[in-house]
Order: sequence, then structure tokens, then C-alpha cells
Amino acid sequence: MDPIKQLIASFEAFTLDFKRPSGTSRGVLTQKKGWKLKLANSDGVVGLGECSVIPGLSPDYVSDEQYESKLTEVCQDPARFIENKNLLNDFPSILFGLESAYFDLINGGKQIYFESAKASTGFSIPINGLIWMGDPGYMRDQIAEKLDAGFTCIKLKVGAIDFKQELKLLEGIRSRYDASQIVLRVDANGAFKMEDAFWKLKELAQLDLHSIEQPIKAGSWKEMKDLCEKTPLPIALDEELIGINERERKIDLLNTITPQFIILKPSLHGGFSGTSEWIKLAEARQIPWWITSALESNIGLNAIAQFTADYNPVLPQGLGTGGLYETNFEAPLKIKAGFLHFTG
Repeated sequence: MDPIKQLIASFEAFTLDFKRPSGTSRGVLTQKKGWKLKLANSDGVVGLGECSVIPGLSPDYVSDEQYESKLTEVCQDPARFIENKNLLNDFPSILFGLESAYFDLINGGKQIYFESAKASTGFSIPINGLIWMGDPGYMRDQIAEKLDAGFTCIKLKVGAIDFKQELKLLEGIRSRYDASQIVLRVDANGAFKMEDAFWKLKELAQLDLHSIEQPIKAGSWKEMKDLCEKTPLPIALDEELIGINERERKIDLLNTITPQFIILKPSLHGGFSGTSEWIKLAEARQIPWWITSALESNIGLNAIAQFTADYNPVLPQGLGTGGLYETNFEAPLKIKAGFLHFTG
């Protein structure tokens, strides 16, 4: 019998507590739920993956009951879904967990997912420091922390508090550090109204920013195309890619909008296979990209880091959320001076 047909799959829910409430575009989070997905072969080797969702953002999550029903279906016949990944097109986070578990299994069940992790020297990936939403004082404290920790690329959320206050925060950084010293990215999470977007982009562009993520809400392709054509500040698509699973639709989106960058999250954009497809299509159009984690535990972050390192990225990536939680799973990862290090 084909060994893949003999695989036994199981899942187990877990909850992580944030060290402090963390503000996102989907509200304030105090806890994060996820599911471990395990694949075992007849020799007793077990591969481990993580299915991670963000309620309100993940397209495949409605409720725990609905989500676990799909996980149960996958675990009843994992080979069917491994061999036909398109069956999970509408469940990117489950595909991410299943692919991770399978790659781990075929590499011996030691949480080695990709070639990058097989090198004895490990690897280092440049990353941005993420500043969480909150009152201006809290955000200023975070900025100081990241700069003290040696980050040279910082990403701030905008669109949550008064825009003038957000500009002041950014101006405060720029008054101390020019663009050659600190790269600044901002993420609007679709918060700008179309009628305000262009003048806000003009204001932000004066601060010598690297890029802005998703200035207007996803789904308005014509408006986003117009913005990308005229913008004084490079635009990176993020939420815009969620739910675009078919290759032809991906091509259509990239050809229509022609963004300056795209941002990829394996838990949201089709696992590793879907993310790889986005990368190929973007590179064929000279559209740069970077990869971001989506609040995964260290299980998922480890797999994403290994996948990312295989591409030898030069641009800072959006990885490194494991330190947000009170407790986490063990992983050979540490952050130092603006790099995520895998120590093997």
C-alpha cells in the first residue's frame, strides 16, 4: 500500500495568552486560539503543523464548531487532501497546517520543514519591528524599545487613532532618524476612505516612508488600481489577496492593479503552495514581495521562517510574533538586532 495512504492524522486545540492586550484592525486581542495538526506514519514518525486563524480576518473560520468539523474531515482521510490540495483552496489555514505537518513528517519529525533548516549554521532573516496599536504614549514606548533593540525597519499601524497624531508619531521618528538609518513602513489595514486616501498618501510620502499596506478596503480593484498608478508612496497589497485562490484570479488581480509590492501570509494565502504560486506570479511581473506571520505560535512561525529563508530574502520580512505570548512552544528561533535567527 502507498505509505501516504497509511498516514494517521489528529488535531488538538490550544490557546495562547497575550502578554498584554494587543490592538489590531480586528479589535483588541487578549488570547489566540490555534490547533496542532499531527500526521503519523506506520513507523511512528510524527509531523507537526499549526492551523492558525484570526477571527474576522481568516476566510475559513466562522466558529470553532465549523472549523473543527473541517479539521475532522481532513483527519479522516489526510492523503486525499495532501494529494489534492485544491480541495482546501477555501481553507488556507488548514492547508498551511497540513502541508507543515507533512513536510515535517517526510523530514523525520524534528520540525524541519524546508532545506534552509538543514544547514548546520542555521540562518538569519531581516525582519521589521511591529508597533502595536494603542494610545500615542504606548506606541512611542514601543518605538523606543524597537530602536534600542537594534531594528532598522519599523512597521506602524495607521488608521486607528487620529491621523494627525499618527503623523506626529512618524514625524518624531523622522526628526531623529533619516531614511538611511530607519526604514519606516505603515499598514492601514484598509482604514482609509477612498476620498481621503490620496491626500493622506501625499502627507505620509513627505516622511520618506518605504511603503503603505492596504490603504483602502479590499475588493475595490478599480479604486486600488487608480491609487497604485498615482500614488506618491509605494503600495503593498495584503488583505486584497485573501480569498483569491485560483491561479487565473491571481493573475487577473496582479495584472489589473499592478501594485508596487505584495505581502504574503501562508495561513491566509493558501499555505506554502499558494504562497509559492503568488511569489512566482509576482516575480514574473517584477513585483517585489515579503512574507508576514499572522499571530501563529512558534510552531507555525518556525515553519514560515524556514520557508521564507529558502528564498534568501533581502527585504525585511514581517516575522517574529512569538514573543507576544505569555507562554509558547519551544522553537529554535530568537530575535536579535532586527534579525530572526534559526539556531537549528
